[in-house]
Amino acid sequence: MPPSPDRTGAQAERATGLHESCRAARHAFLARHADAVYDVLTAGRTRRPRLPDLAAQAAVRFPGLVPDAAQLAEERGRLQAHKEGREIDQGIFFGALLRSSTAGTHLIESMLRPAPGSADSLAEFRRTDRLELPAVLLERRGEAAHVTFRNGHCLNAEDNRLIAGLETAIDVALLDDRVRVGVLRGGPVTHPRHAGKRVFSAGINLKELHAGAISFVDFLLGRELGYVNKLARGLLREDPAAGGATAGKPWVGVVDSFAIGGGMQLLLVLDRVIAEEGAFLSLPAADEGIVPGLGNLRLTRLTGARTARQIILSGRRIHTADPAASLLVDEVLPTAALDGAAERAVRELAGPAVAANRAMLTLAEEPLESLRGYLAEFAVVQARRIHSPDVIAKTERHRARSGRASV
Repeated sequence: MPPSPDRTGAQAERATGLHESCRAARHAFLARHADAVYDVLTAGRTRRPRLPDLAAQAAVRFPGLVPDAAQLAEERGRLQAHKEGREIDQGIFFGALLRSSTAGTHLIESMLRPAPGSADSLAEFRRTDRLELPAVLLERRGEAAHVTFRNGHCLNAEDNRLIAGLETAIDVALLDDRVRVGVLRGGPVTHPRHAGKRVFSAGINLKELHAGAISFVDFLLGRELGYVNKLARGLLREDPAAGGATAGKPWVGVVDSFAIGGGMQLLLVLDRVIAEEGAFLSLPAADEGIVPGLGNLRLTRLTGARTARQIILSGRRIHTADPAASLLVDEVLPTAALDGAAERAVRELAGPAVAANRAMLTLAEEPLESLRGYLAEFAVVQARRIHSPDVIAKTERHRARSGRASV
């Protein structure tokens, strides 16, 4: 057949039918053989490949199970609307692995290990107390590691580059034994409407999603299993004597202007949230058409079910003056007072018993089995949502609006 945008209506219908029949076969195969497949790819769980490596090996060892390198390269050069939806097959694959208690637990733990390159970055950080990455700045100030988002051209929106930089920065902060507490904050932006102001995050970069430049494996699934889960649970210790335990640290978030989408999701795993007067939080899942990461799993325990539904299903914004803000934010202060509040939070959370107690809170609030079960469904649903017609249409409308005005 010709490429997707050049197909006739009959050809498009035929292609959809072929894809869906193949996906049904993959679902059926993995329902029976997920553990066996995972054992082959990890040498009986003696190796710990990350998501991209696992998918790449599966394409070689089990041809047709997931897209191969050539198919993925072809997809990368296309707009989201013109793709075949190969990432749906990756979602089926990872969803099946995560449904298995054996394979899924091993995979989650594997993704809690430091990412490639983090050890080299740690050496540089220890020399200079500063690490500059393409979209992230990491600085040590006393016992605190300050992580600043620097994707200012797009209101600190999330893209592949920012996600990769954040995982490295979080790894380094967790690995450096001089650091007791981490601080997350958005840097100043260059967007005309907010030029020079700090912004926490505008969520997923819809322009990049429209362009087909948002990776399912590295970004949409990788952020949840990678740096966000590391914020919640810490790093998997490499010392066998540690018995597979994780080493975590407390985290503070300072919200300037707004925390939208993925930005708000981050706040749900932090230990202290300080917000600027007039800021707002939102999870615009209903508007964007995608699943807001693990927000559906974590938001309810903070806000209760009714408010969580209003935020996720109806797009309700929580402003700092809203009484509901107290469920999500610890302090609301004038802009000039934010730096001092962050310093106080660092001092309060730097105590030796804090890390152990936050680990126990995480264990009580979000058991690993609950996380694994949610991620198994999320992998499949999110992969389909990013290729759904309504999401494609919404990214096109966003691109058209942003091309006409600076909003």
